[in-house]
Amino acid sequence: MALHGMIDLETLGTKPNTAILTIGAIKFDPFTNDEPHTPLYLHVDVDEQTETLKRSVDQNTLDWWQQQKESVREEAFRQDNRINLDSLTKNLNKWCVGLEYLWAHGPLFDYCILENLYTQLGKPIPWNFWQIRDSRTLFGMMTKDPRKEIQEELHNALADSYYQAKCVQTAYQQFKVKKR
Repeated sequence: MALHGMIDLETLGTKPNTAILTIGAIKFDPFTNDEPHTPLYLHVDVDEQTETLKRSVDQNTLDWWQQQKESVREEAFRQDNRINLDSLTKNLNKWCVGLEYLWAHGPLFDYCILENLYTQLGKPIPWNFWQIRDSRTLFGMMTKDPRKEIQEELHNALADSYYQAKCVQTAYQQFKVKKR
């Protein structure tokens, strides 16, 4: 079984030093239709990021969040069970163990923000550059974006990572990708 991971962030901006609201991640085998498994879903302490590390918050992104469904906004901004950055990195490091590849939807958002955070904290990044995969490019090669047919919820980091993983499985089947 191939072990890949899909990761997604919900944030307060689009720059590498932006504050993270939530991180969602799920493991999956892209060569099968097996259900993604081993979810990781964390709400991150925004105050620690903005006050201690001076990570940024973008007004345009706050305005964008105001345009999202109330239930999605409430989930992303809820204050209970927020974890500190040390717990975030420990949980993510543990979750990444054993992954062959790590996917995100676009090469310049989720990875850059997390790598910037790890660097700022003086911690090693829990993946290698050669493990990075990009679902946006993969979906762009398909006749139609597979997410549009199955994704029910947008802007929930765990739901987004789940649907993106399922769509990578669909793409692998459509392109008849074989294990090496």
